[in-house]
Amino acid sequence: MHGPAWVGWLLVLLGAAGGAYCLWRARTGPAGQRGEVRGEGLMALGMAAMAWPVAPSSWSPWLFAAVFGAAGLRALARRHLHHAVGALAMVYMALVMVVPSQQAGHAAQMGQMGQAGGTGPMAHAAPGGVPLLTGLLLVYFTGYVLAAGVRLVPAVGAGAGEAVAGGPVAVAGAGVLPACRVAMGIGMLAMLLAL
Repeated sequence: MHGPAWVGWLLVLLGAAGGAYCLWRARTGPAGQRGEVRGEGLMALGMAAMAWPVAPSSWSPWLFAAVFGAAGLRALARRHLHHAVGALAMVYMALVMVVPSQQAGHAAQMGQMGQAGGTGPMAHAAPGGVPLLTGLLLVYFTGYVLAAGVRLVPAVGAGAGEAVAGGPVAVAGAGVLPACRVAMGIGMLAMLLAL
C-alpha cells in the first residue's frame, strides 16, 4: 500500500478491533448469524494482518493470496456473494503487492529525471493494480457501506418503549453484523484507495 505508515496502523487497529469484537459477539449472538459474524471477524483480522505497515517478507503476499483465495471459494460454495467479493478483493490486493505495476517503469524513469534536474521530489512510485478493477471494487464497497450504514439507522417511529420490550440482549445484538460489515467495508475502501 502507498501512503503514510499511520494510515496502515489505523487500518490494523480498525481490522483488529472489528475482528475481535465480531468474534466475541459471535459466541453470544443469534445462532443463525454466528457463521456470518465469524466470517466477518476473520476477514477483519486478515485485513489487519495485510495492512500491517512493516515491510512484508517475500512470501507473505502469496500466503495472503492463498488464504483469501480459499476463503473466497468457500464463500462462493456457501453462496455468500459479499464474502466472496471481499475475499477476492483481498487476493487482488495481495497480488498487486507482488506483481509490479506497468507504470512502475515510468515512475523509475521520472525518478531518474528528478536526479538529473527534472521533476525532483515530485517523482514517486506509481500505484499498482488495474485501474478499472480497482474502480469497480471502490464503487462496490462504497455502495455496500452506504447500504449497510443506512440499515443501522433505527426506523422512524421506533420508540424507546419498543426497545425495552425487545430486551437488552436482542437490542444489543441486533446491529452487530451490519456494524461489522460497515467497518469492514470502510477498511476495504481505505486499502483500495491506498493501493
